[in-house]
Amino acid sequence: MLRRGTGLALCVALAAGAWAVHTGAIGISERWNPWAPLDAAAPPDWLTGFRLARARREPALCLAALARTGMQYDRLPDRATGEGCGFENAVRLRDAGVRLSPAPSLSCPMALSFFMWETHSLQPAARQRFGQPVAAVEHLGSYACRNINRGEGATPGASRSRHATADALDVSGLVLADGRRITVSRDWPRADAPTPGGEAAGLLRDAHAGACRFFDGVLGPDYNAAHRDHFHLETGGYSMCR
Repeated sequence: MLRRGTGLALCVALAAGAWAVHTGAIGISERWNPWAPLDAAAPPDWLTGFRLARARREPALCLAALARTGMQYDRLPDRATGEGCGFENAVRLRDAGVRLSPAPSLSCPMALSFFMWETHSLQPAARQRFGQPVAAVEHLGSYACRNINRGEGATPGASRSRHATADALDVSGLVLADGRRITVSRDWPRADAPTPGGEAAGLLRDAHAGACRFFDGVLGPDYNAAHRDHFHLETGGYSMCR
């Protein structure tokens, strides 16, 4: 009984402490404050995932964090384009630090996650493997009012894709600063390949693994034939890294 009472008291004390920090009654360094605003450019730490998830849930926090990234974008008016299709709190990225052509329309959570992936995962991996940054990210599209593609196109009667709400981006390739082009269709290391591939394959592996840190869902060529030529990146759906 004493142990149970002690455990309850500890839980109450922890909850009270967390509430005091959240309301500002107790002041602590931003570094240790879970409710401090997300600084997407700061090196990730053990609270980054919590802050990113909170920013993606709360539109005002997301837009505030996005504004601090330095990316150039246009706010898009909320709109509905069909049953289960449309977007809210979305932007069109004009300059994301890397070239994106055409400029994708993305929800704020997607744009924020893209920035963090590009900044903290993609660029460090490119510099480590090639000694230079990625200058452009090639993609197959973002917003599209369609159902989930399970391998034979958008299946009628299936659930809407995350693309239908601007919560997804399909990345097909990378262009390095020296113009070298790396594509998922050509350079992804295949399971049946006689060799594991070179630095291009390694960079794609690094990019895929890094995306799983900053997006809710990531699907690559090893998932199914429908993704043989791109990475599907999304927010707001089920947690998956395939």
